[in-house]
Amino acid sequence: MFKRIAVLLTGTLLVMACQAQPTLYQEGTHYFKIDPVQATSTPGKVEVVEVFSYACIHCAHFQPHVDTWKQNMPKEASFSYMPAIFNPSWEMLARGFYAAEVLEILDKSHAATFDAIFTQRKPMGSMDQIAEFLGGYAKSADEIKKTMNSFAVEKKIERAKKMVVGYQVDGTPTVVVGGKWRVTGQSAGGHEHVFKVVNYLVGLEAAKLPKTAEAAAPTTAAKPVATKS
Repeated sequence: MFKRIAVLLTGTLLVMACQAQPTLYQEGTHYFKIDPVQATSTPGKVEVVEVFSYACIHCAHFQPHVDTWKQNMPKEASFSYMPAIFNPSWEMLARGFYAAEVLEILDKSHAATFDAIFTQRKPMGSMDQIAEFLGGYAKSADEIKKTMNSFAVEKKIERAKKMVVGYQVDGTPTVVVGGKWRVTGQSAGGHEHVFKVVNYLVGLEAAKLPKTAEAAAPTTAAKPVATKS
């Protein structure tokens, strides 16, 4: 009997110890809640958005971490960039970003734009300068300028301005998870730790996603086929 009591006590203590373990990442310290929660645009996925600017050297330093994470990002996650527009000069760079996105040259031009600004020290203060640079990845600089002034880019600019305010972003880079959580290099303890926190939050939100019909369907064992002897 004493042995049985000892086993029960040990089990109880183990449960209590597990419950006492602190969560790996804490809300209000490593990440922050966005209130109200913002709408997402990727049904069935946990939306991950990096709010950035080509004018931000910290974003340039953060980009290699983004590239590494994207290669092995959780299958439940989607990823996109959103330019912050804190002043008129940042808006011009944001127009360049969206023009590259519309023209489907972003994969080639994104990291190259950071390099041009912070390594090569190319001037990127005007539409002509941005278009001249991005024109090397498109048909021409004129095509870039036309796209930067297009209705499609104008709508994207309007949405970015609204969403960055809704995300309560006060600096870049900032990573938003599921329209609900905000992570920065400072909150995560360094740029190299940001996506550790992001992966943790993606896991939390992925558990709340509705299961697809295929995933929810019960697995049935195959019936044996009768054979003649």
